[in-house]
Amino acid sequence: MKKQIGYFLKEFEKLTTGKYQVYQDSIHQIDTSIFFICRDKDRKQLVIIGKKGICERFEANKIGEINDLDVVICQLSHKNCDTIKDLFSLNPKRCNKKTSFGFGDRLGIATPAHAQAAKDHDLFPIFAQQSVRELSRTQRTFKDALDSAVWGVFESGYHKDFGADADHVKQIDDLLNAAHEGYSMYTLDPSDHVRDIDKMSQKEIAEFYQSHPERRELESKYVGKTFNLSKQKLVMDEESFVKIFVTYIDVIKHVVRCYDALKSVKRDFDLEVSIDETSTPTTPLAHIFIAEELRRKGVDFQTLAPRFIGQWQKGIDYIGDLSILEKEMTIHGEIVKILSGYRLSLHSGSDKFSVYSIFAKCTEGNLHIKTAGTSYLEAIKVIAVKDAVLYRDIHRYALERFEIDRASYHVTTDLNKIPNVDKMSDTDLVKLFDIPDARQLIHITYGSILTAKESGHYLFKDRIFKVLFDNEKLHYEFVKNHMEKHLNLLKI
Repeated sequence: MKKQIGYFLKEFEKLTTGKYQVYQDSIHQIDTSIFFICRDKDRKQLVIIGKKGICERFEANKIGEINDLDVVICQLSHKNCDTIKDLFSLNPKRCNKKTSFGFGDRLGIATPAHAQAAKDHDLFPIFAQQSVRELSRTQRTFKDALDSAVWGVFESGYHKDFGADADHVKQIDDLLNAAHEGYSMYTLDPSDHVRDIDKMSQKEIAEFYQSHPERRELESKYVGKTFNLSKQKLVMDEESFVKIFVTYIDVIKHVVRCYDALKSVKRDFDLEVSIDETSTPTTPLAHIFIAEELRRKGVDFQTLAPRFIGQWQKGIDYIGDLSILEKEMTIHGEIVKILSGYRLSLHSGSDKFSVYSIFAKCTEGNLHIKTAGTSYLEAIKVIAVKDAVLYRDIHRYALERFEIDRASYHVTTDLNKIPNVDKMSDTDLVKLFDIPDARQLIHITYGSILTAKESGHYLFKDRIFKVLFDNEKLHYEFVKNHMEKHLNLLKI
């Protein structure tokens, strides 16, 4: 078989006069038909050397024949992606491991590097993971995110199962859109339905609680109940229950609505419930109430993301007392073991290196972690290394946009701590990515950078992709090494 493939590749090189570089890991074979990704100086394409019947399934241009087999070149289009998924079983699957990891890819070109990082680890990778907010800010769609992940998987030769996560979804219409595209995981973000009791008077809390139709039934189920952990007992007293009920009862209703909507269109999927986008940490008793009520309402969820104590700022390590965090994570991990049937999830997992081993130990590796912007940072780091002029342009524009873009993030970034890029040498620019404030500047302004236009033309986007395409090996190396730094810390 190797000799046959080698022969066809040599003949393809002759036919195209050496115009294309072949991605060796992308070579796939069905009977006598060979498929692979190649690139010229401008773009990547799919090549098929095969029988007419196979080739006709694709939108393709025939460029010749080799031994009576057609040679066609295909764009990496949505239709061709659907055909590749069907031929090689590359549709996203449900998680089949105790450990799973989400690789966010804001640019849609990092999956081959993510696959290289994941291949030697015993975990289930989520290669397509995008939130509605990220899609909006990058002007992409769930379809774009999944297609780019599938093409990346194909290019890398990754042969294990992988997932696709429609992340931090708040609206049912967005859930149904992702379901239509074939996503295998859905992360519900019910934060708009979390009631902030710190902003309510005691009278308002009492009136809401006393008048709620579910109050009496749930009182009888929870008030006075004791939950025995290994080193302590958790008691749901009336005061705690009132606070939890008022804070989260509408969260339960919203999750049930979303789950029912998904079940009406999709039979099999993984569901995550995220309660991390709140101002206060999730107490152990609140964790129990949410998990138990969702089950009682018939919601089959696989992962739950609490809001842990401390600061989980974007693009930098955890800020807070690690010993206190470990105690809290241990309690949440024990609750999961007692209730069973789901895993703990950690959001804002990018670059939280001091936390990973703690989280892995407290959950016994029964966990899910999401990362997103850190791969984008590695891409812009390549820009800093290879195109100092472009990086300085990006950096200056990011400074202009930061105060607007930071509105939807909780960060303590101090722009005064970031060196003046116009006073730095080209070779020193890469050192900015070791400075937390500079990392957050670039991390948070990604949407503005990727969509900025002047006279109808992108200011940075096309230039960014060009530099990354021309320096793809370095880009993949940066991303792979950085993600492996994350994954290696999960070993227990």
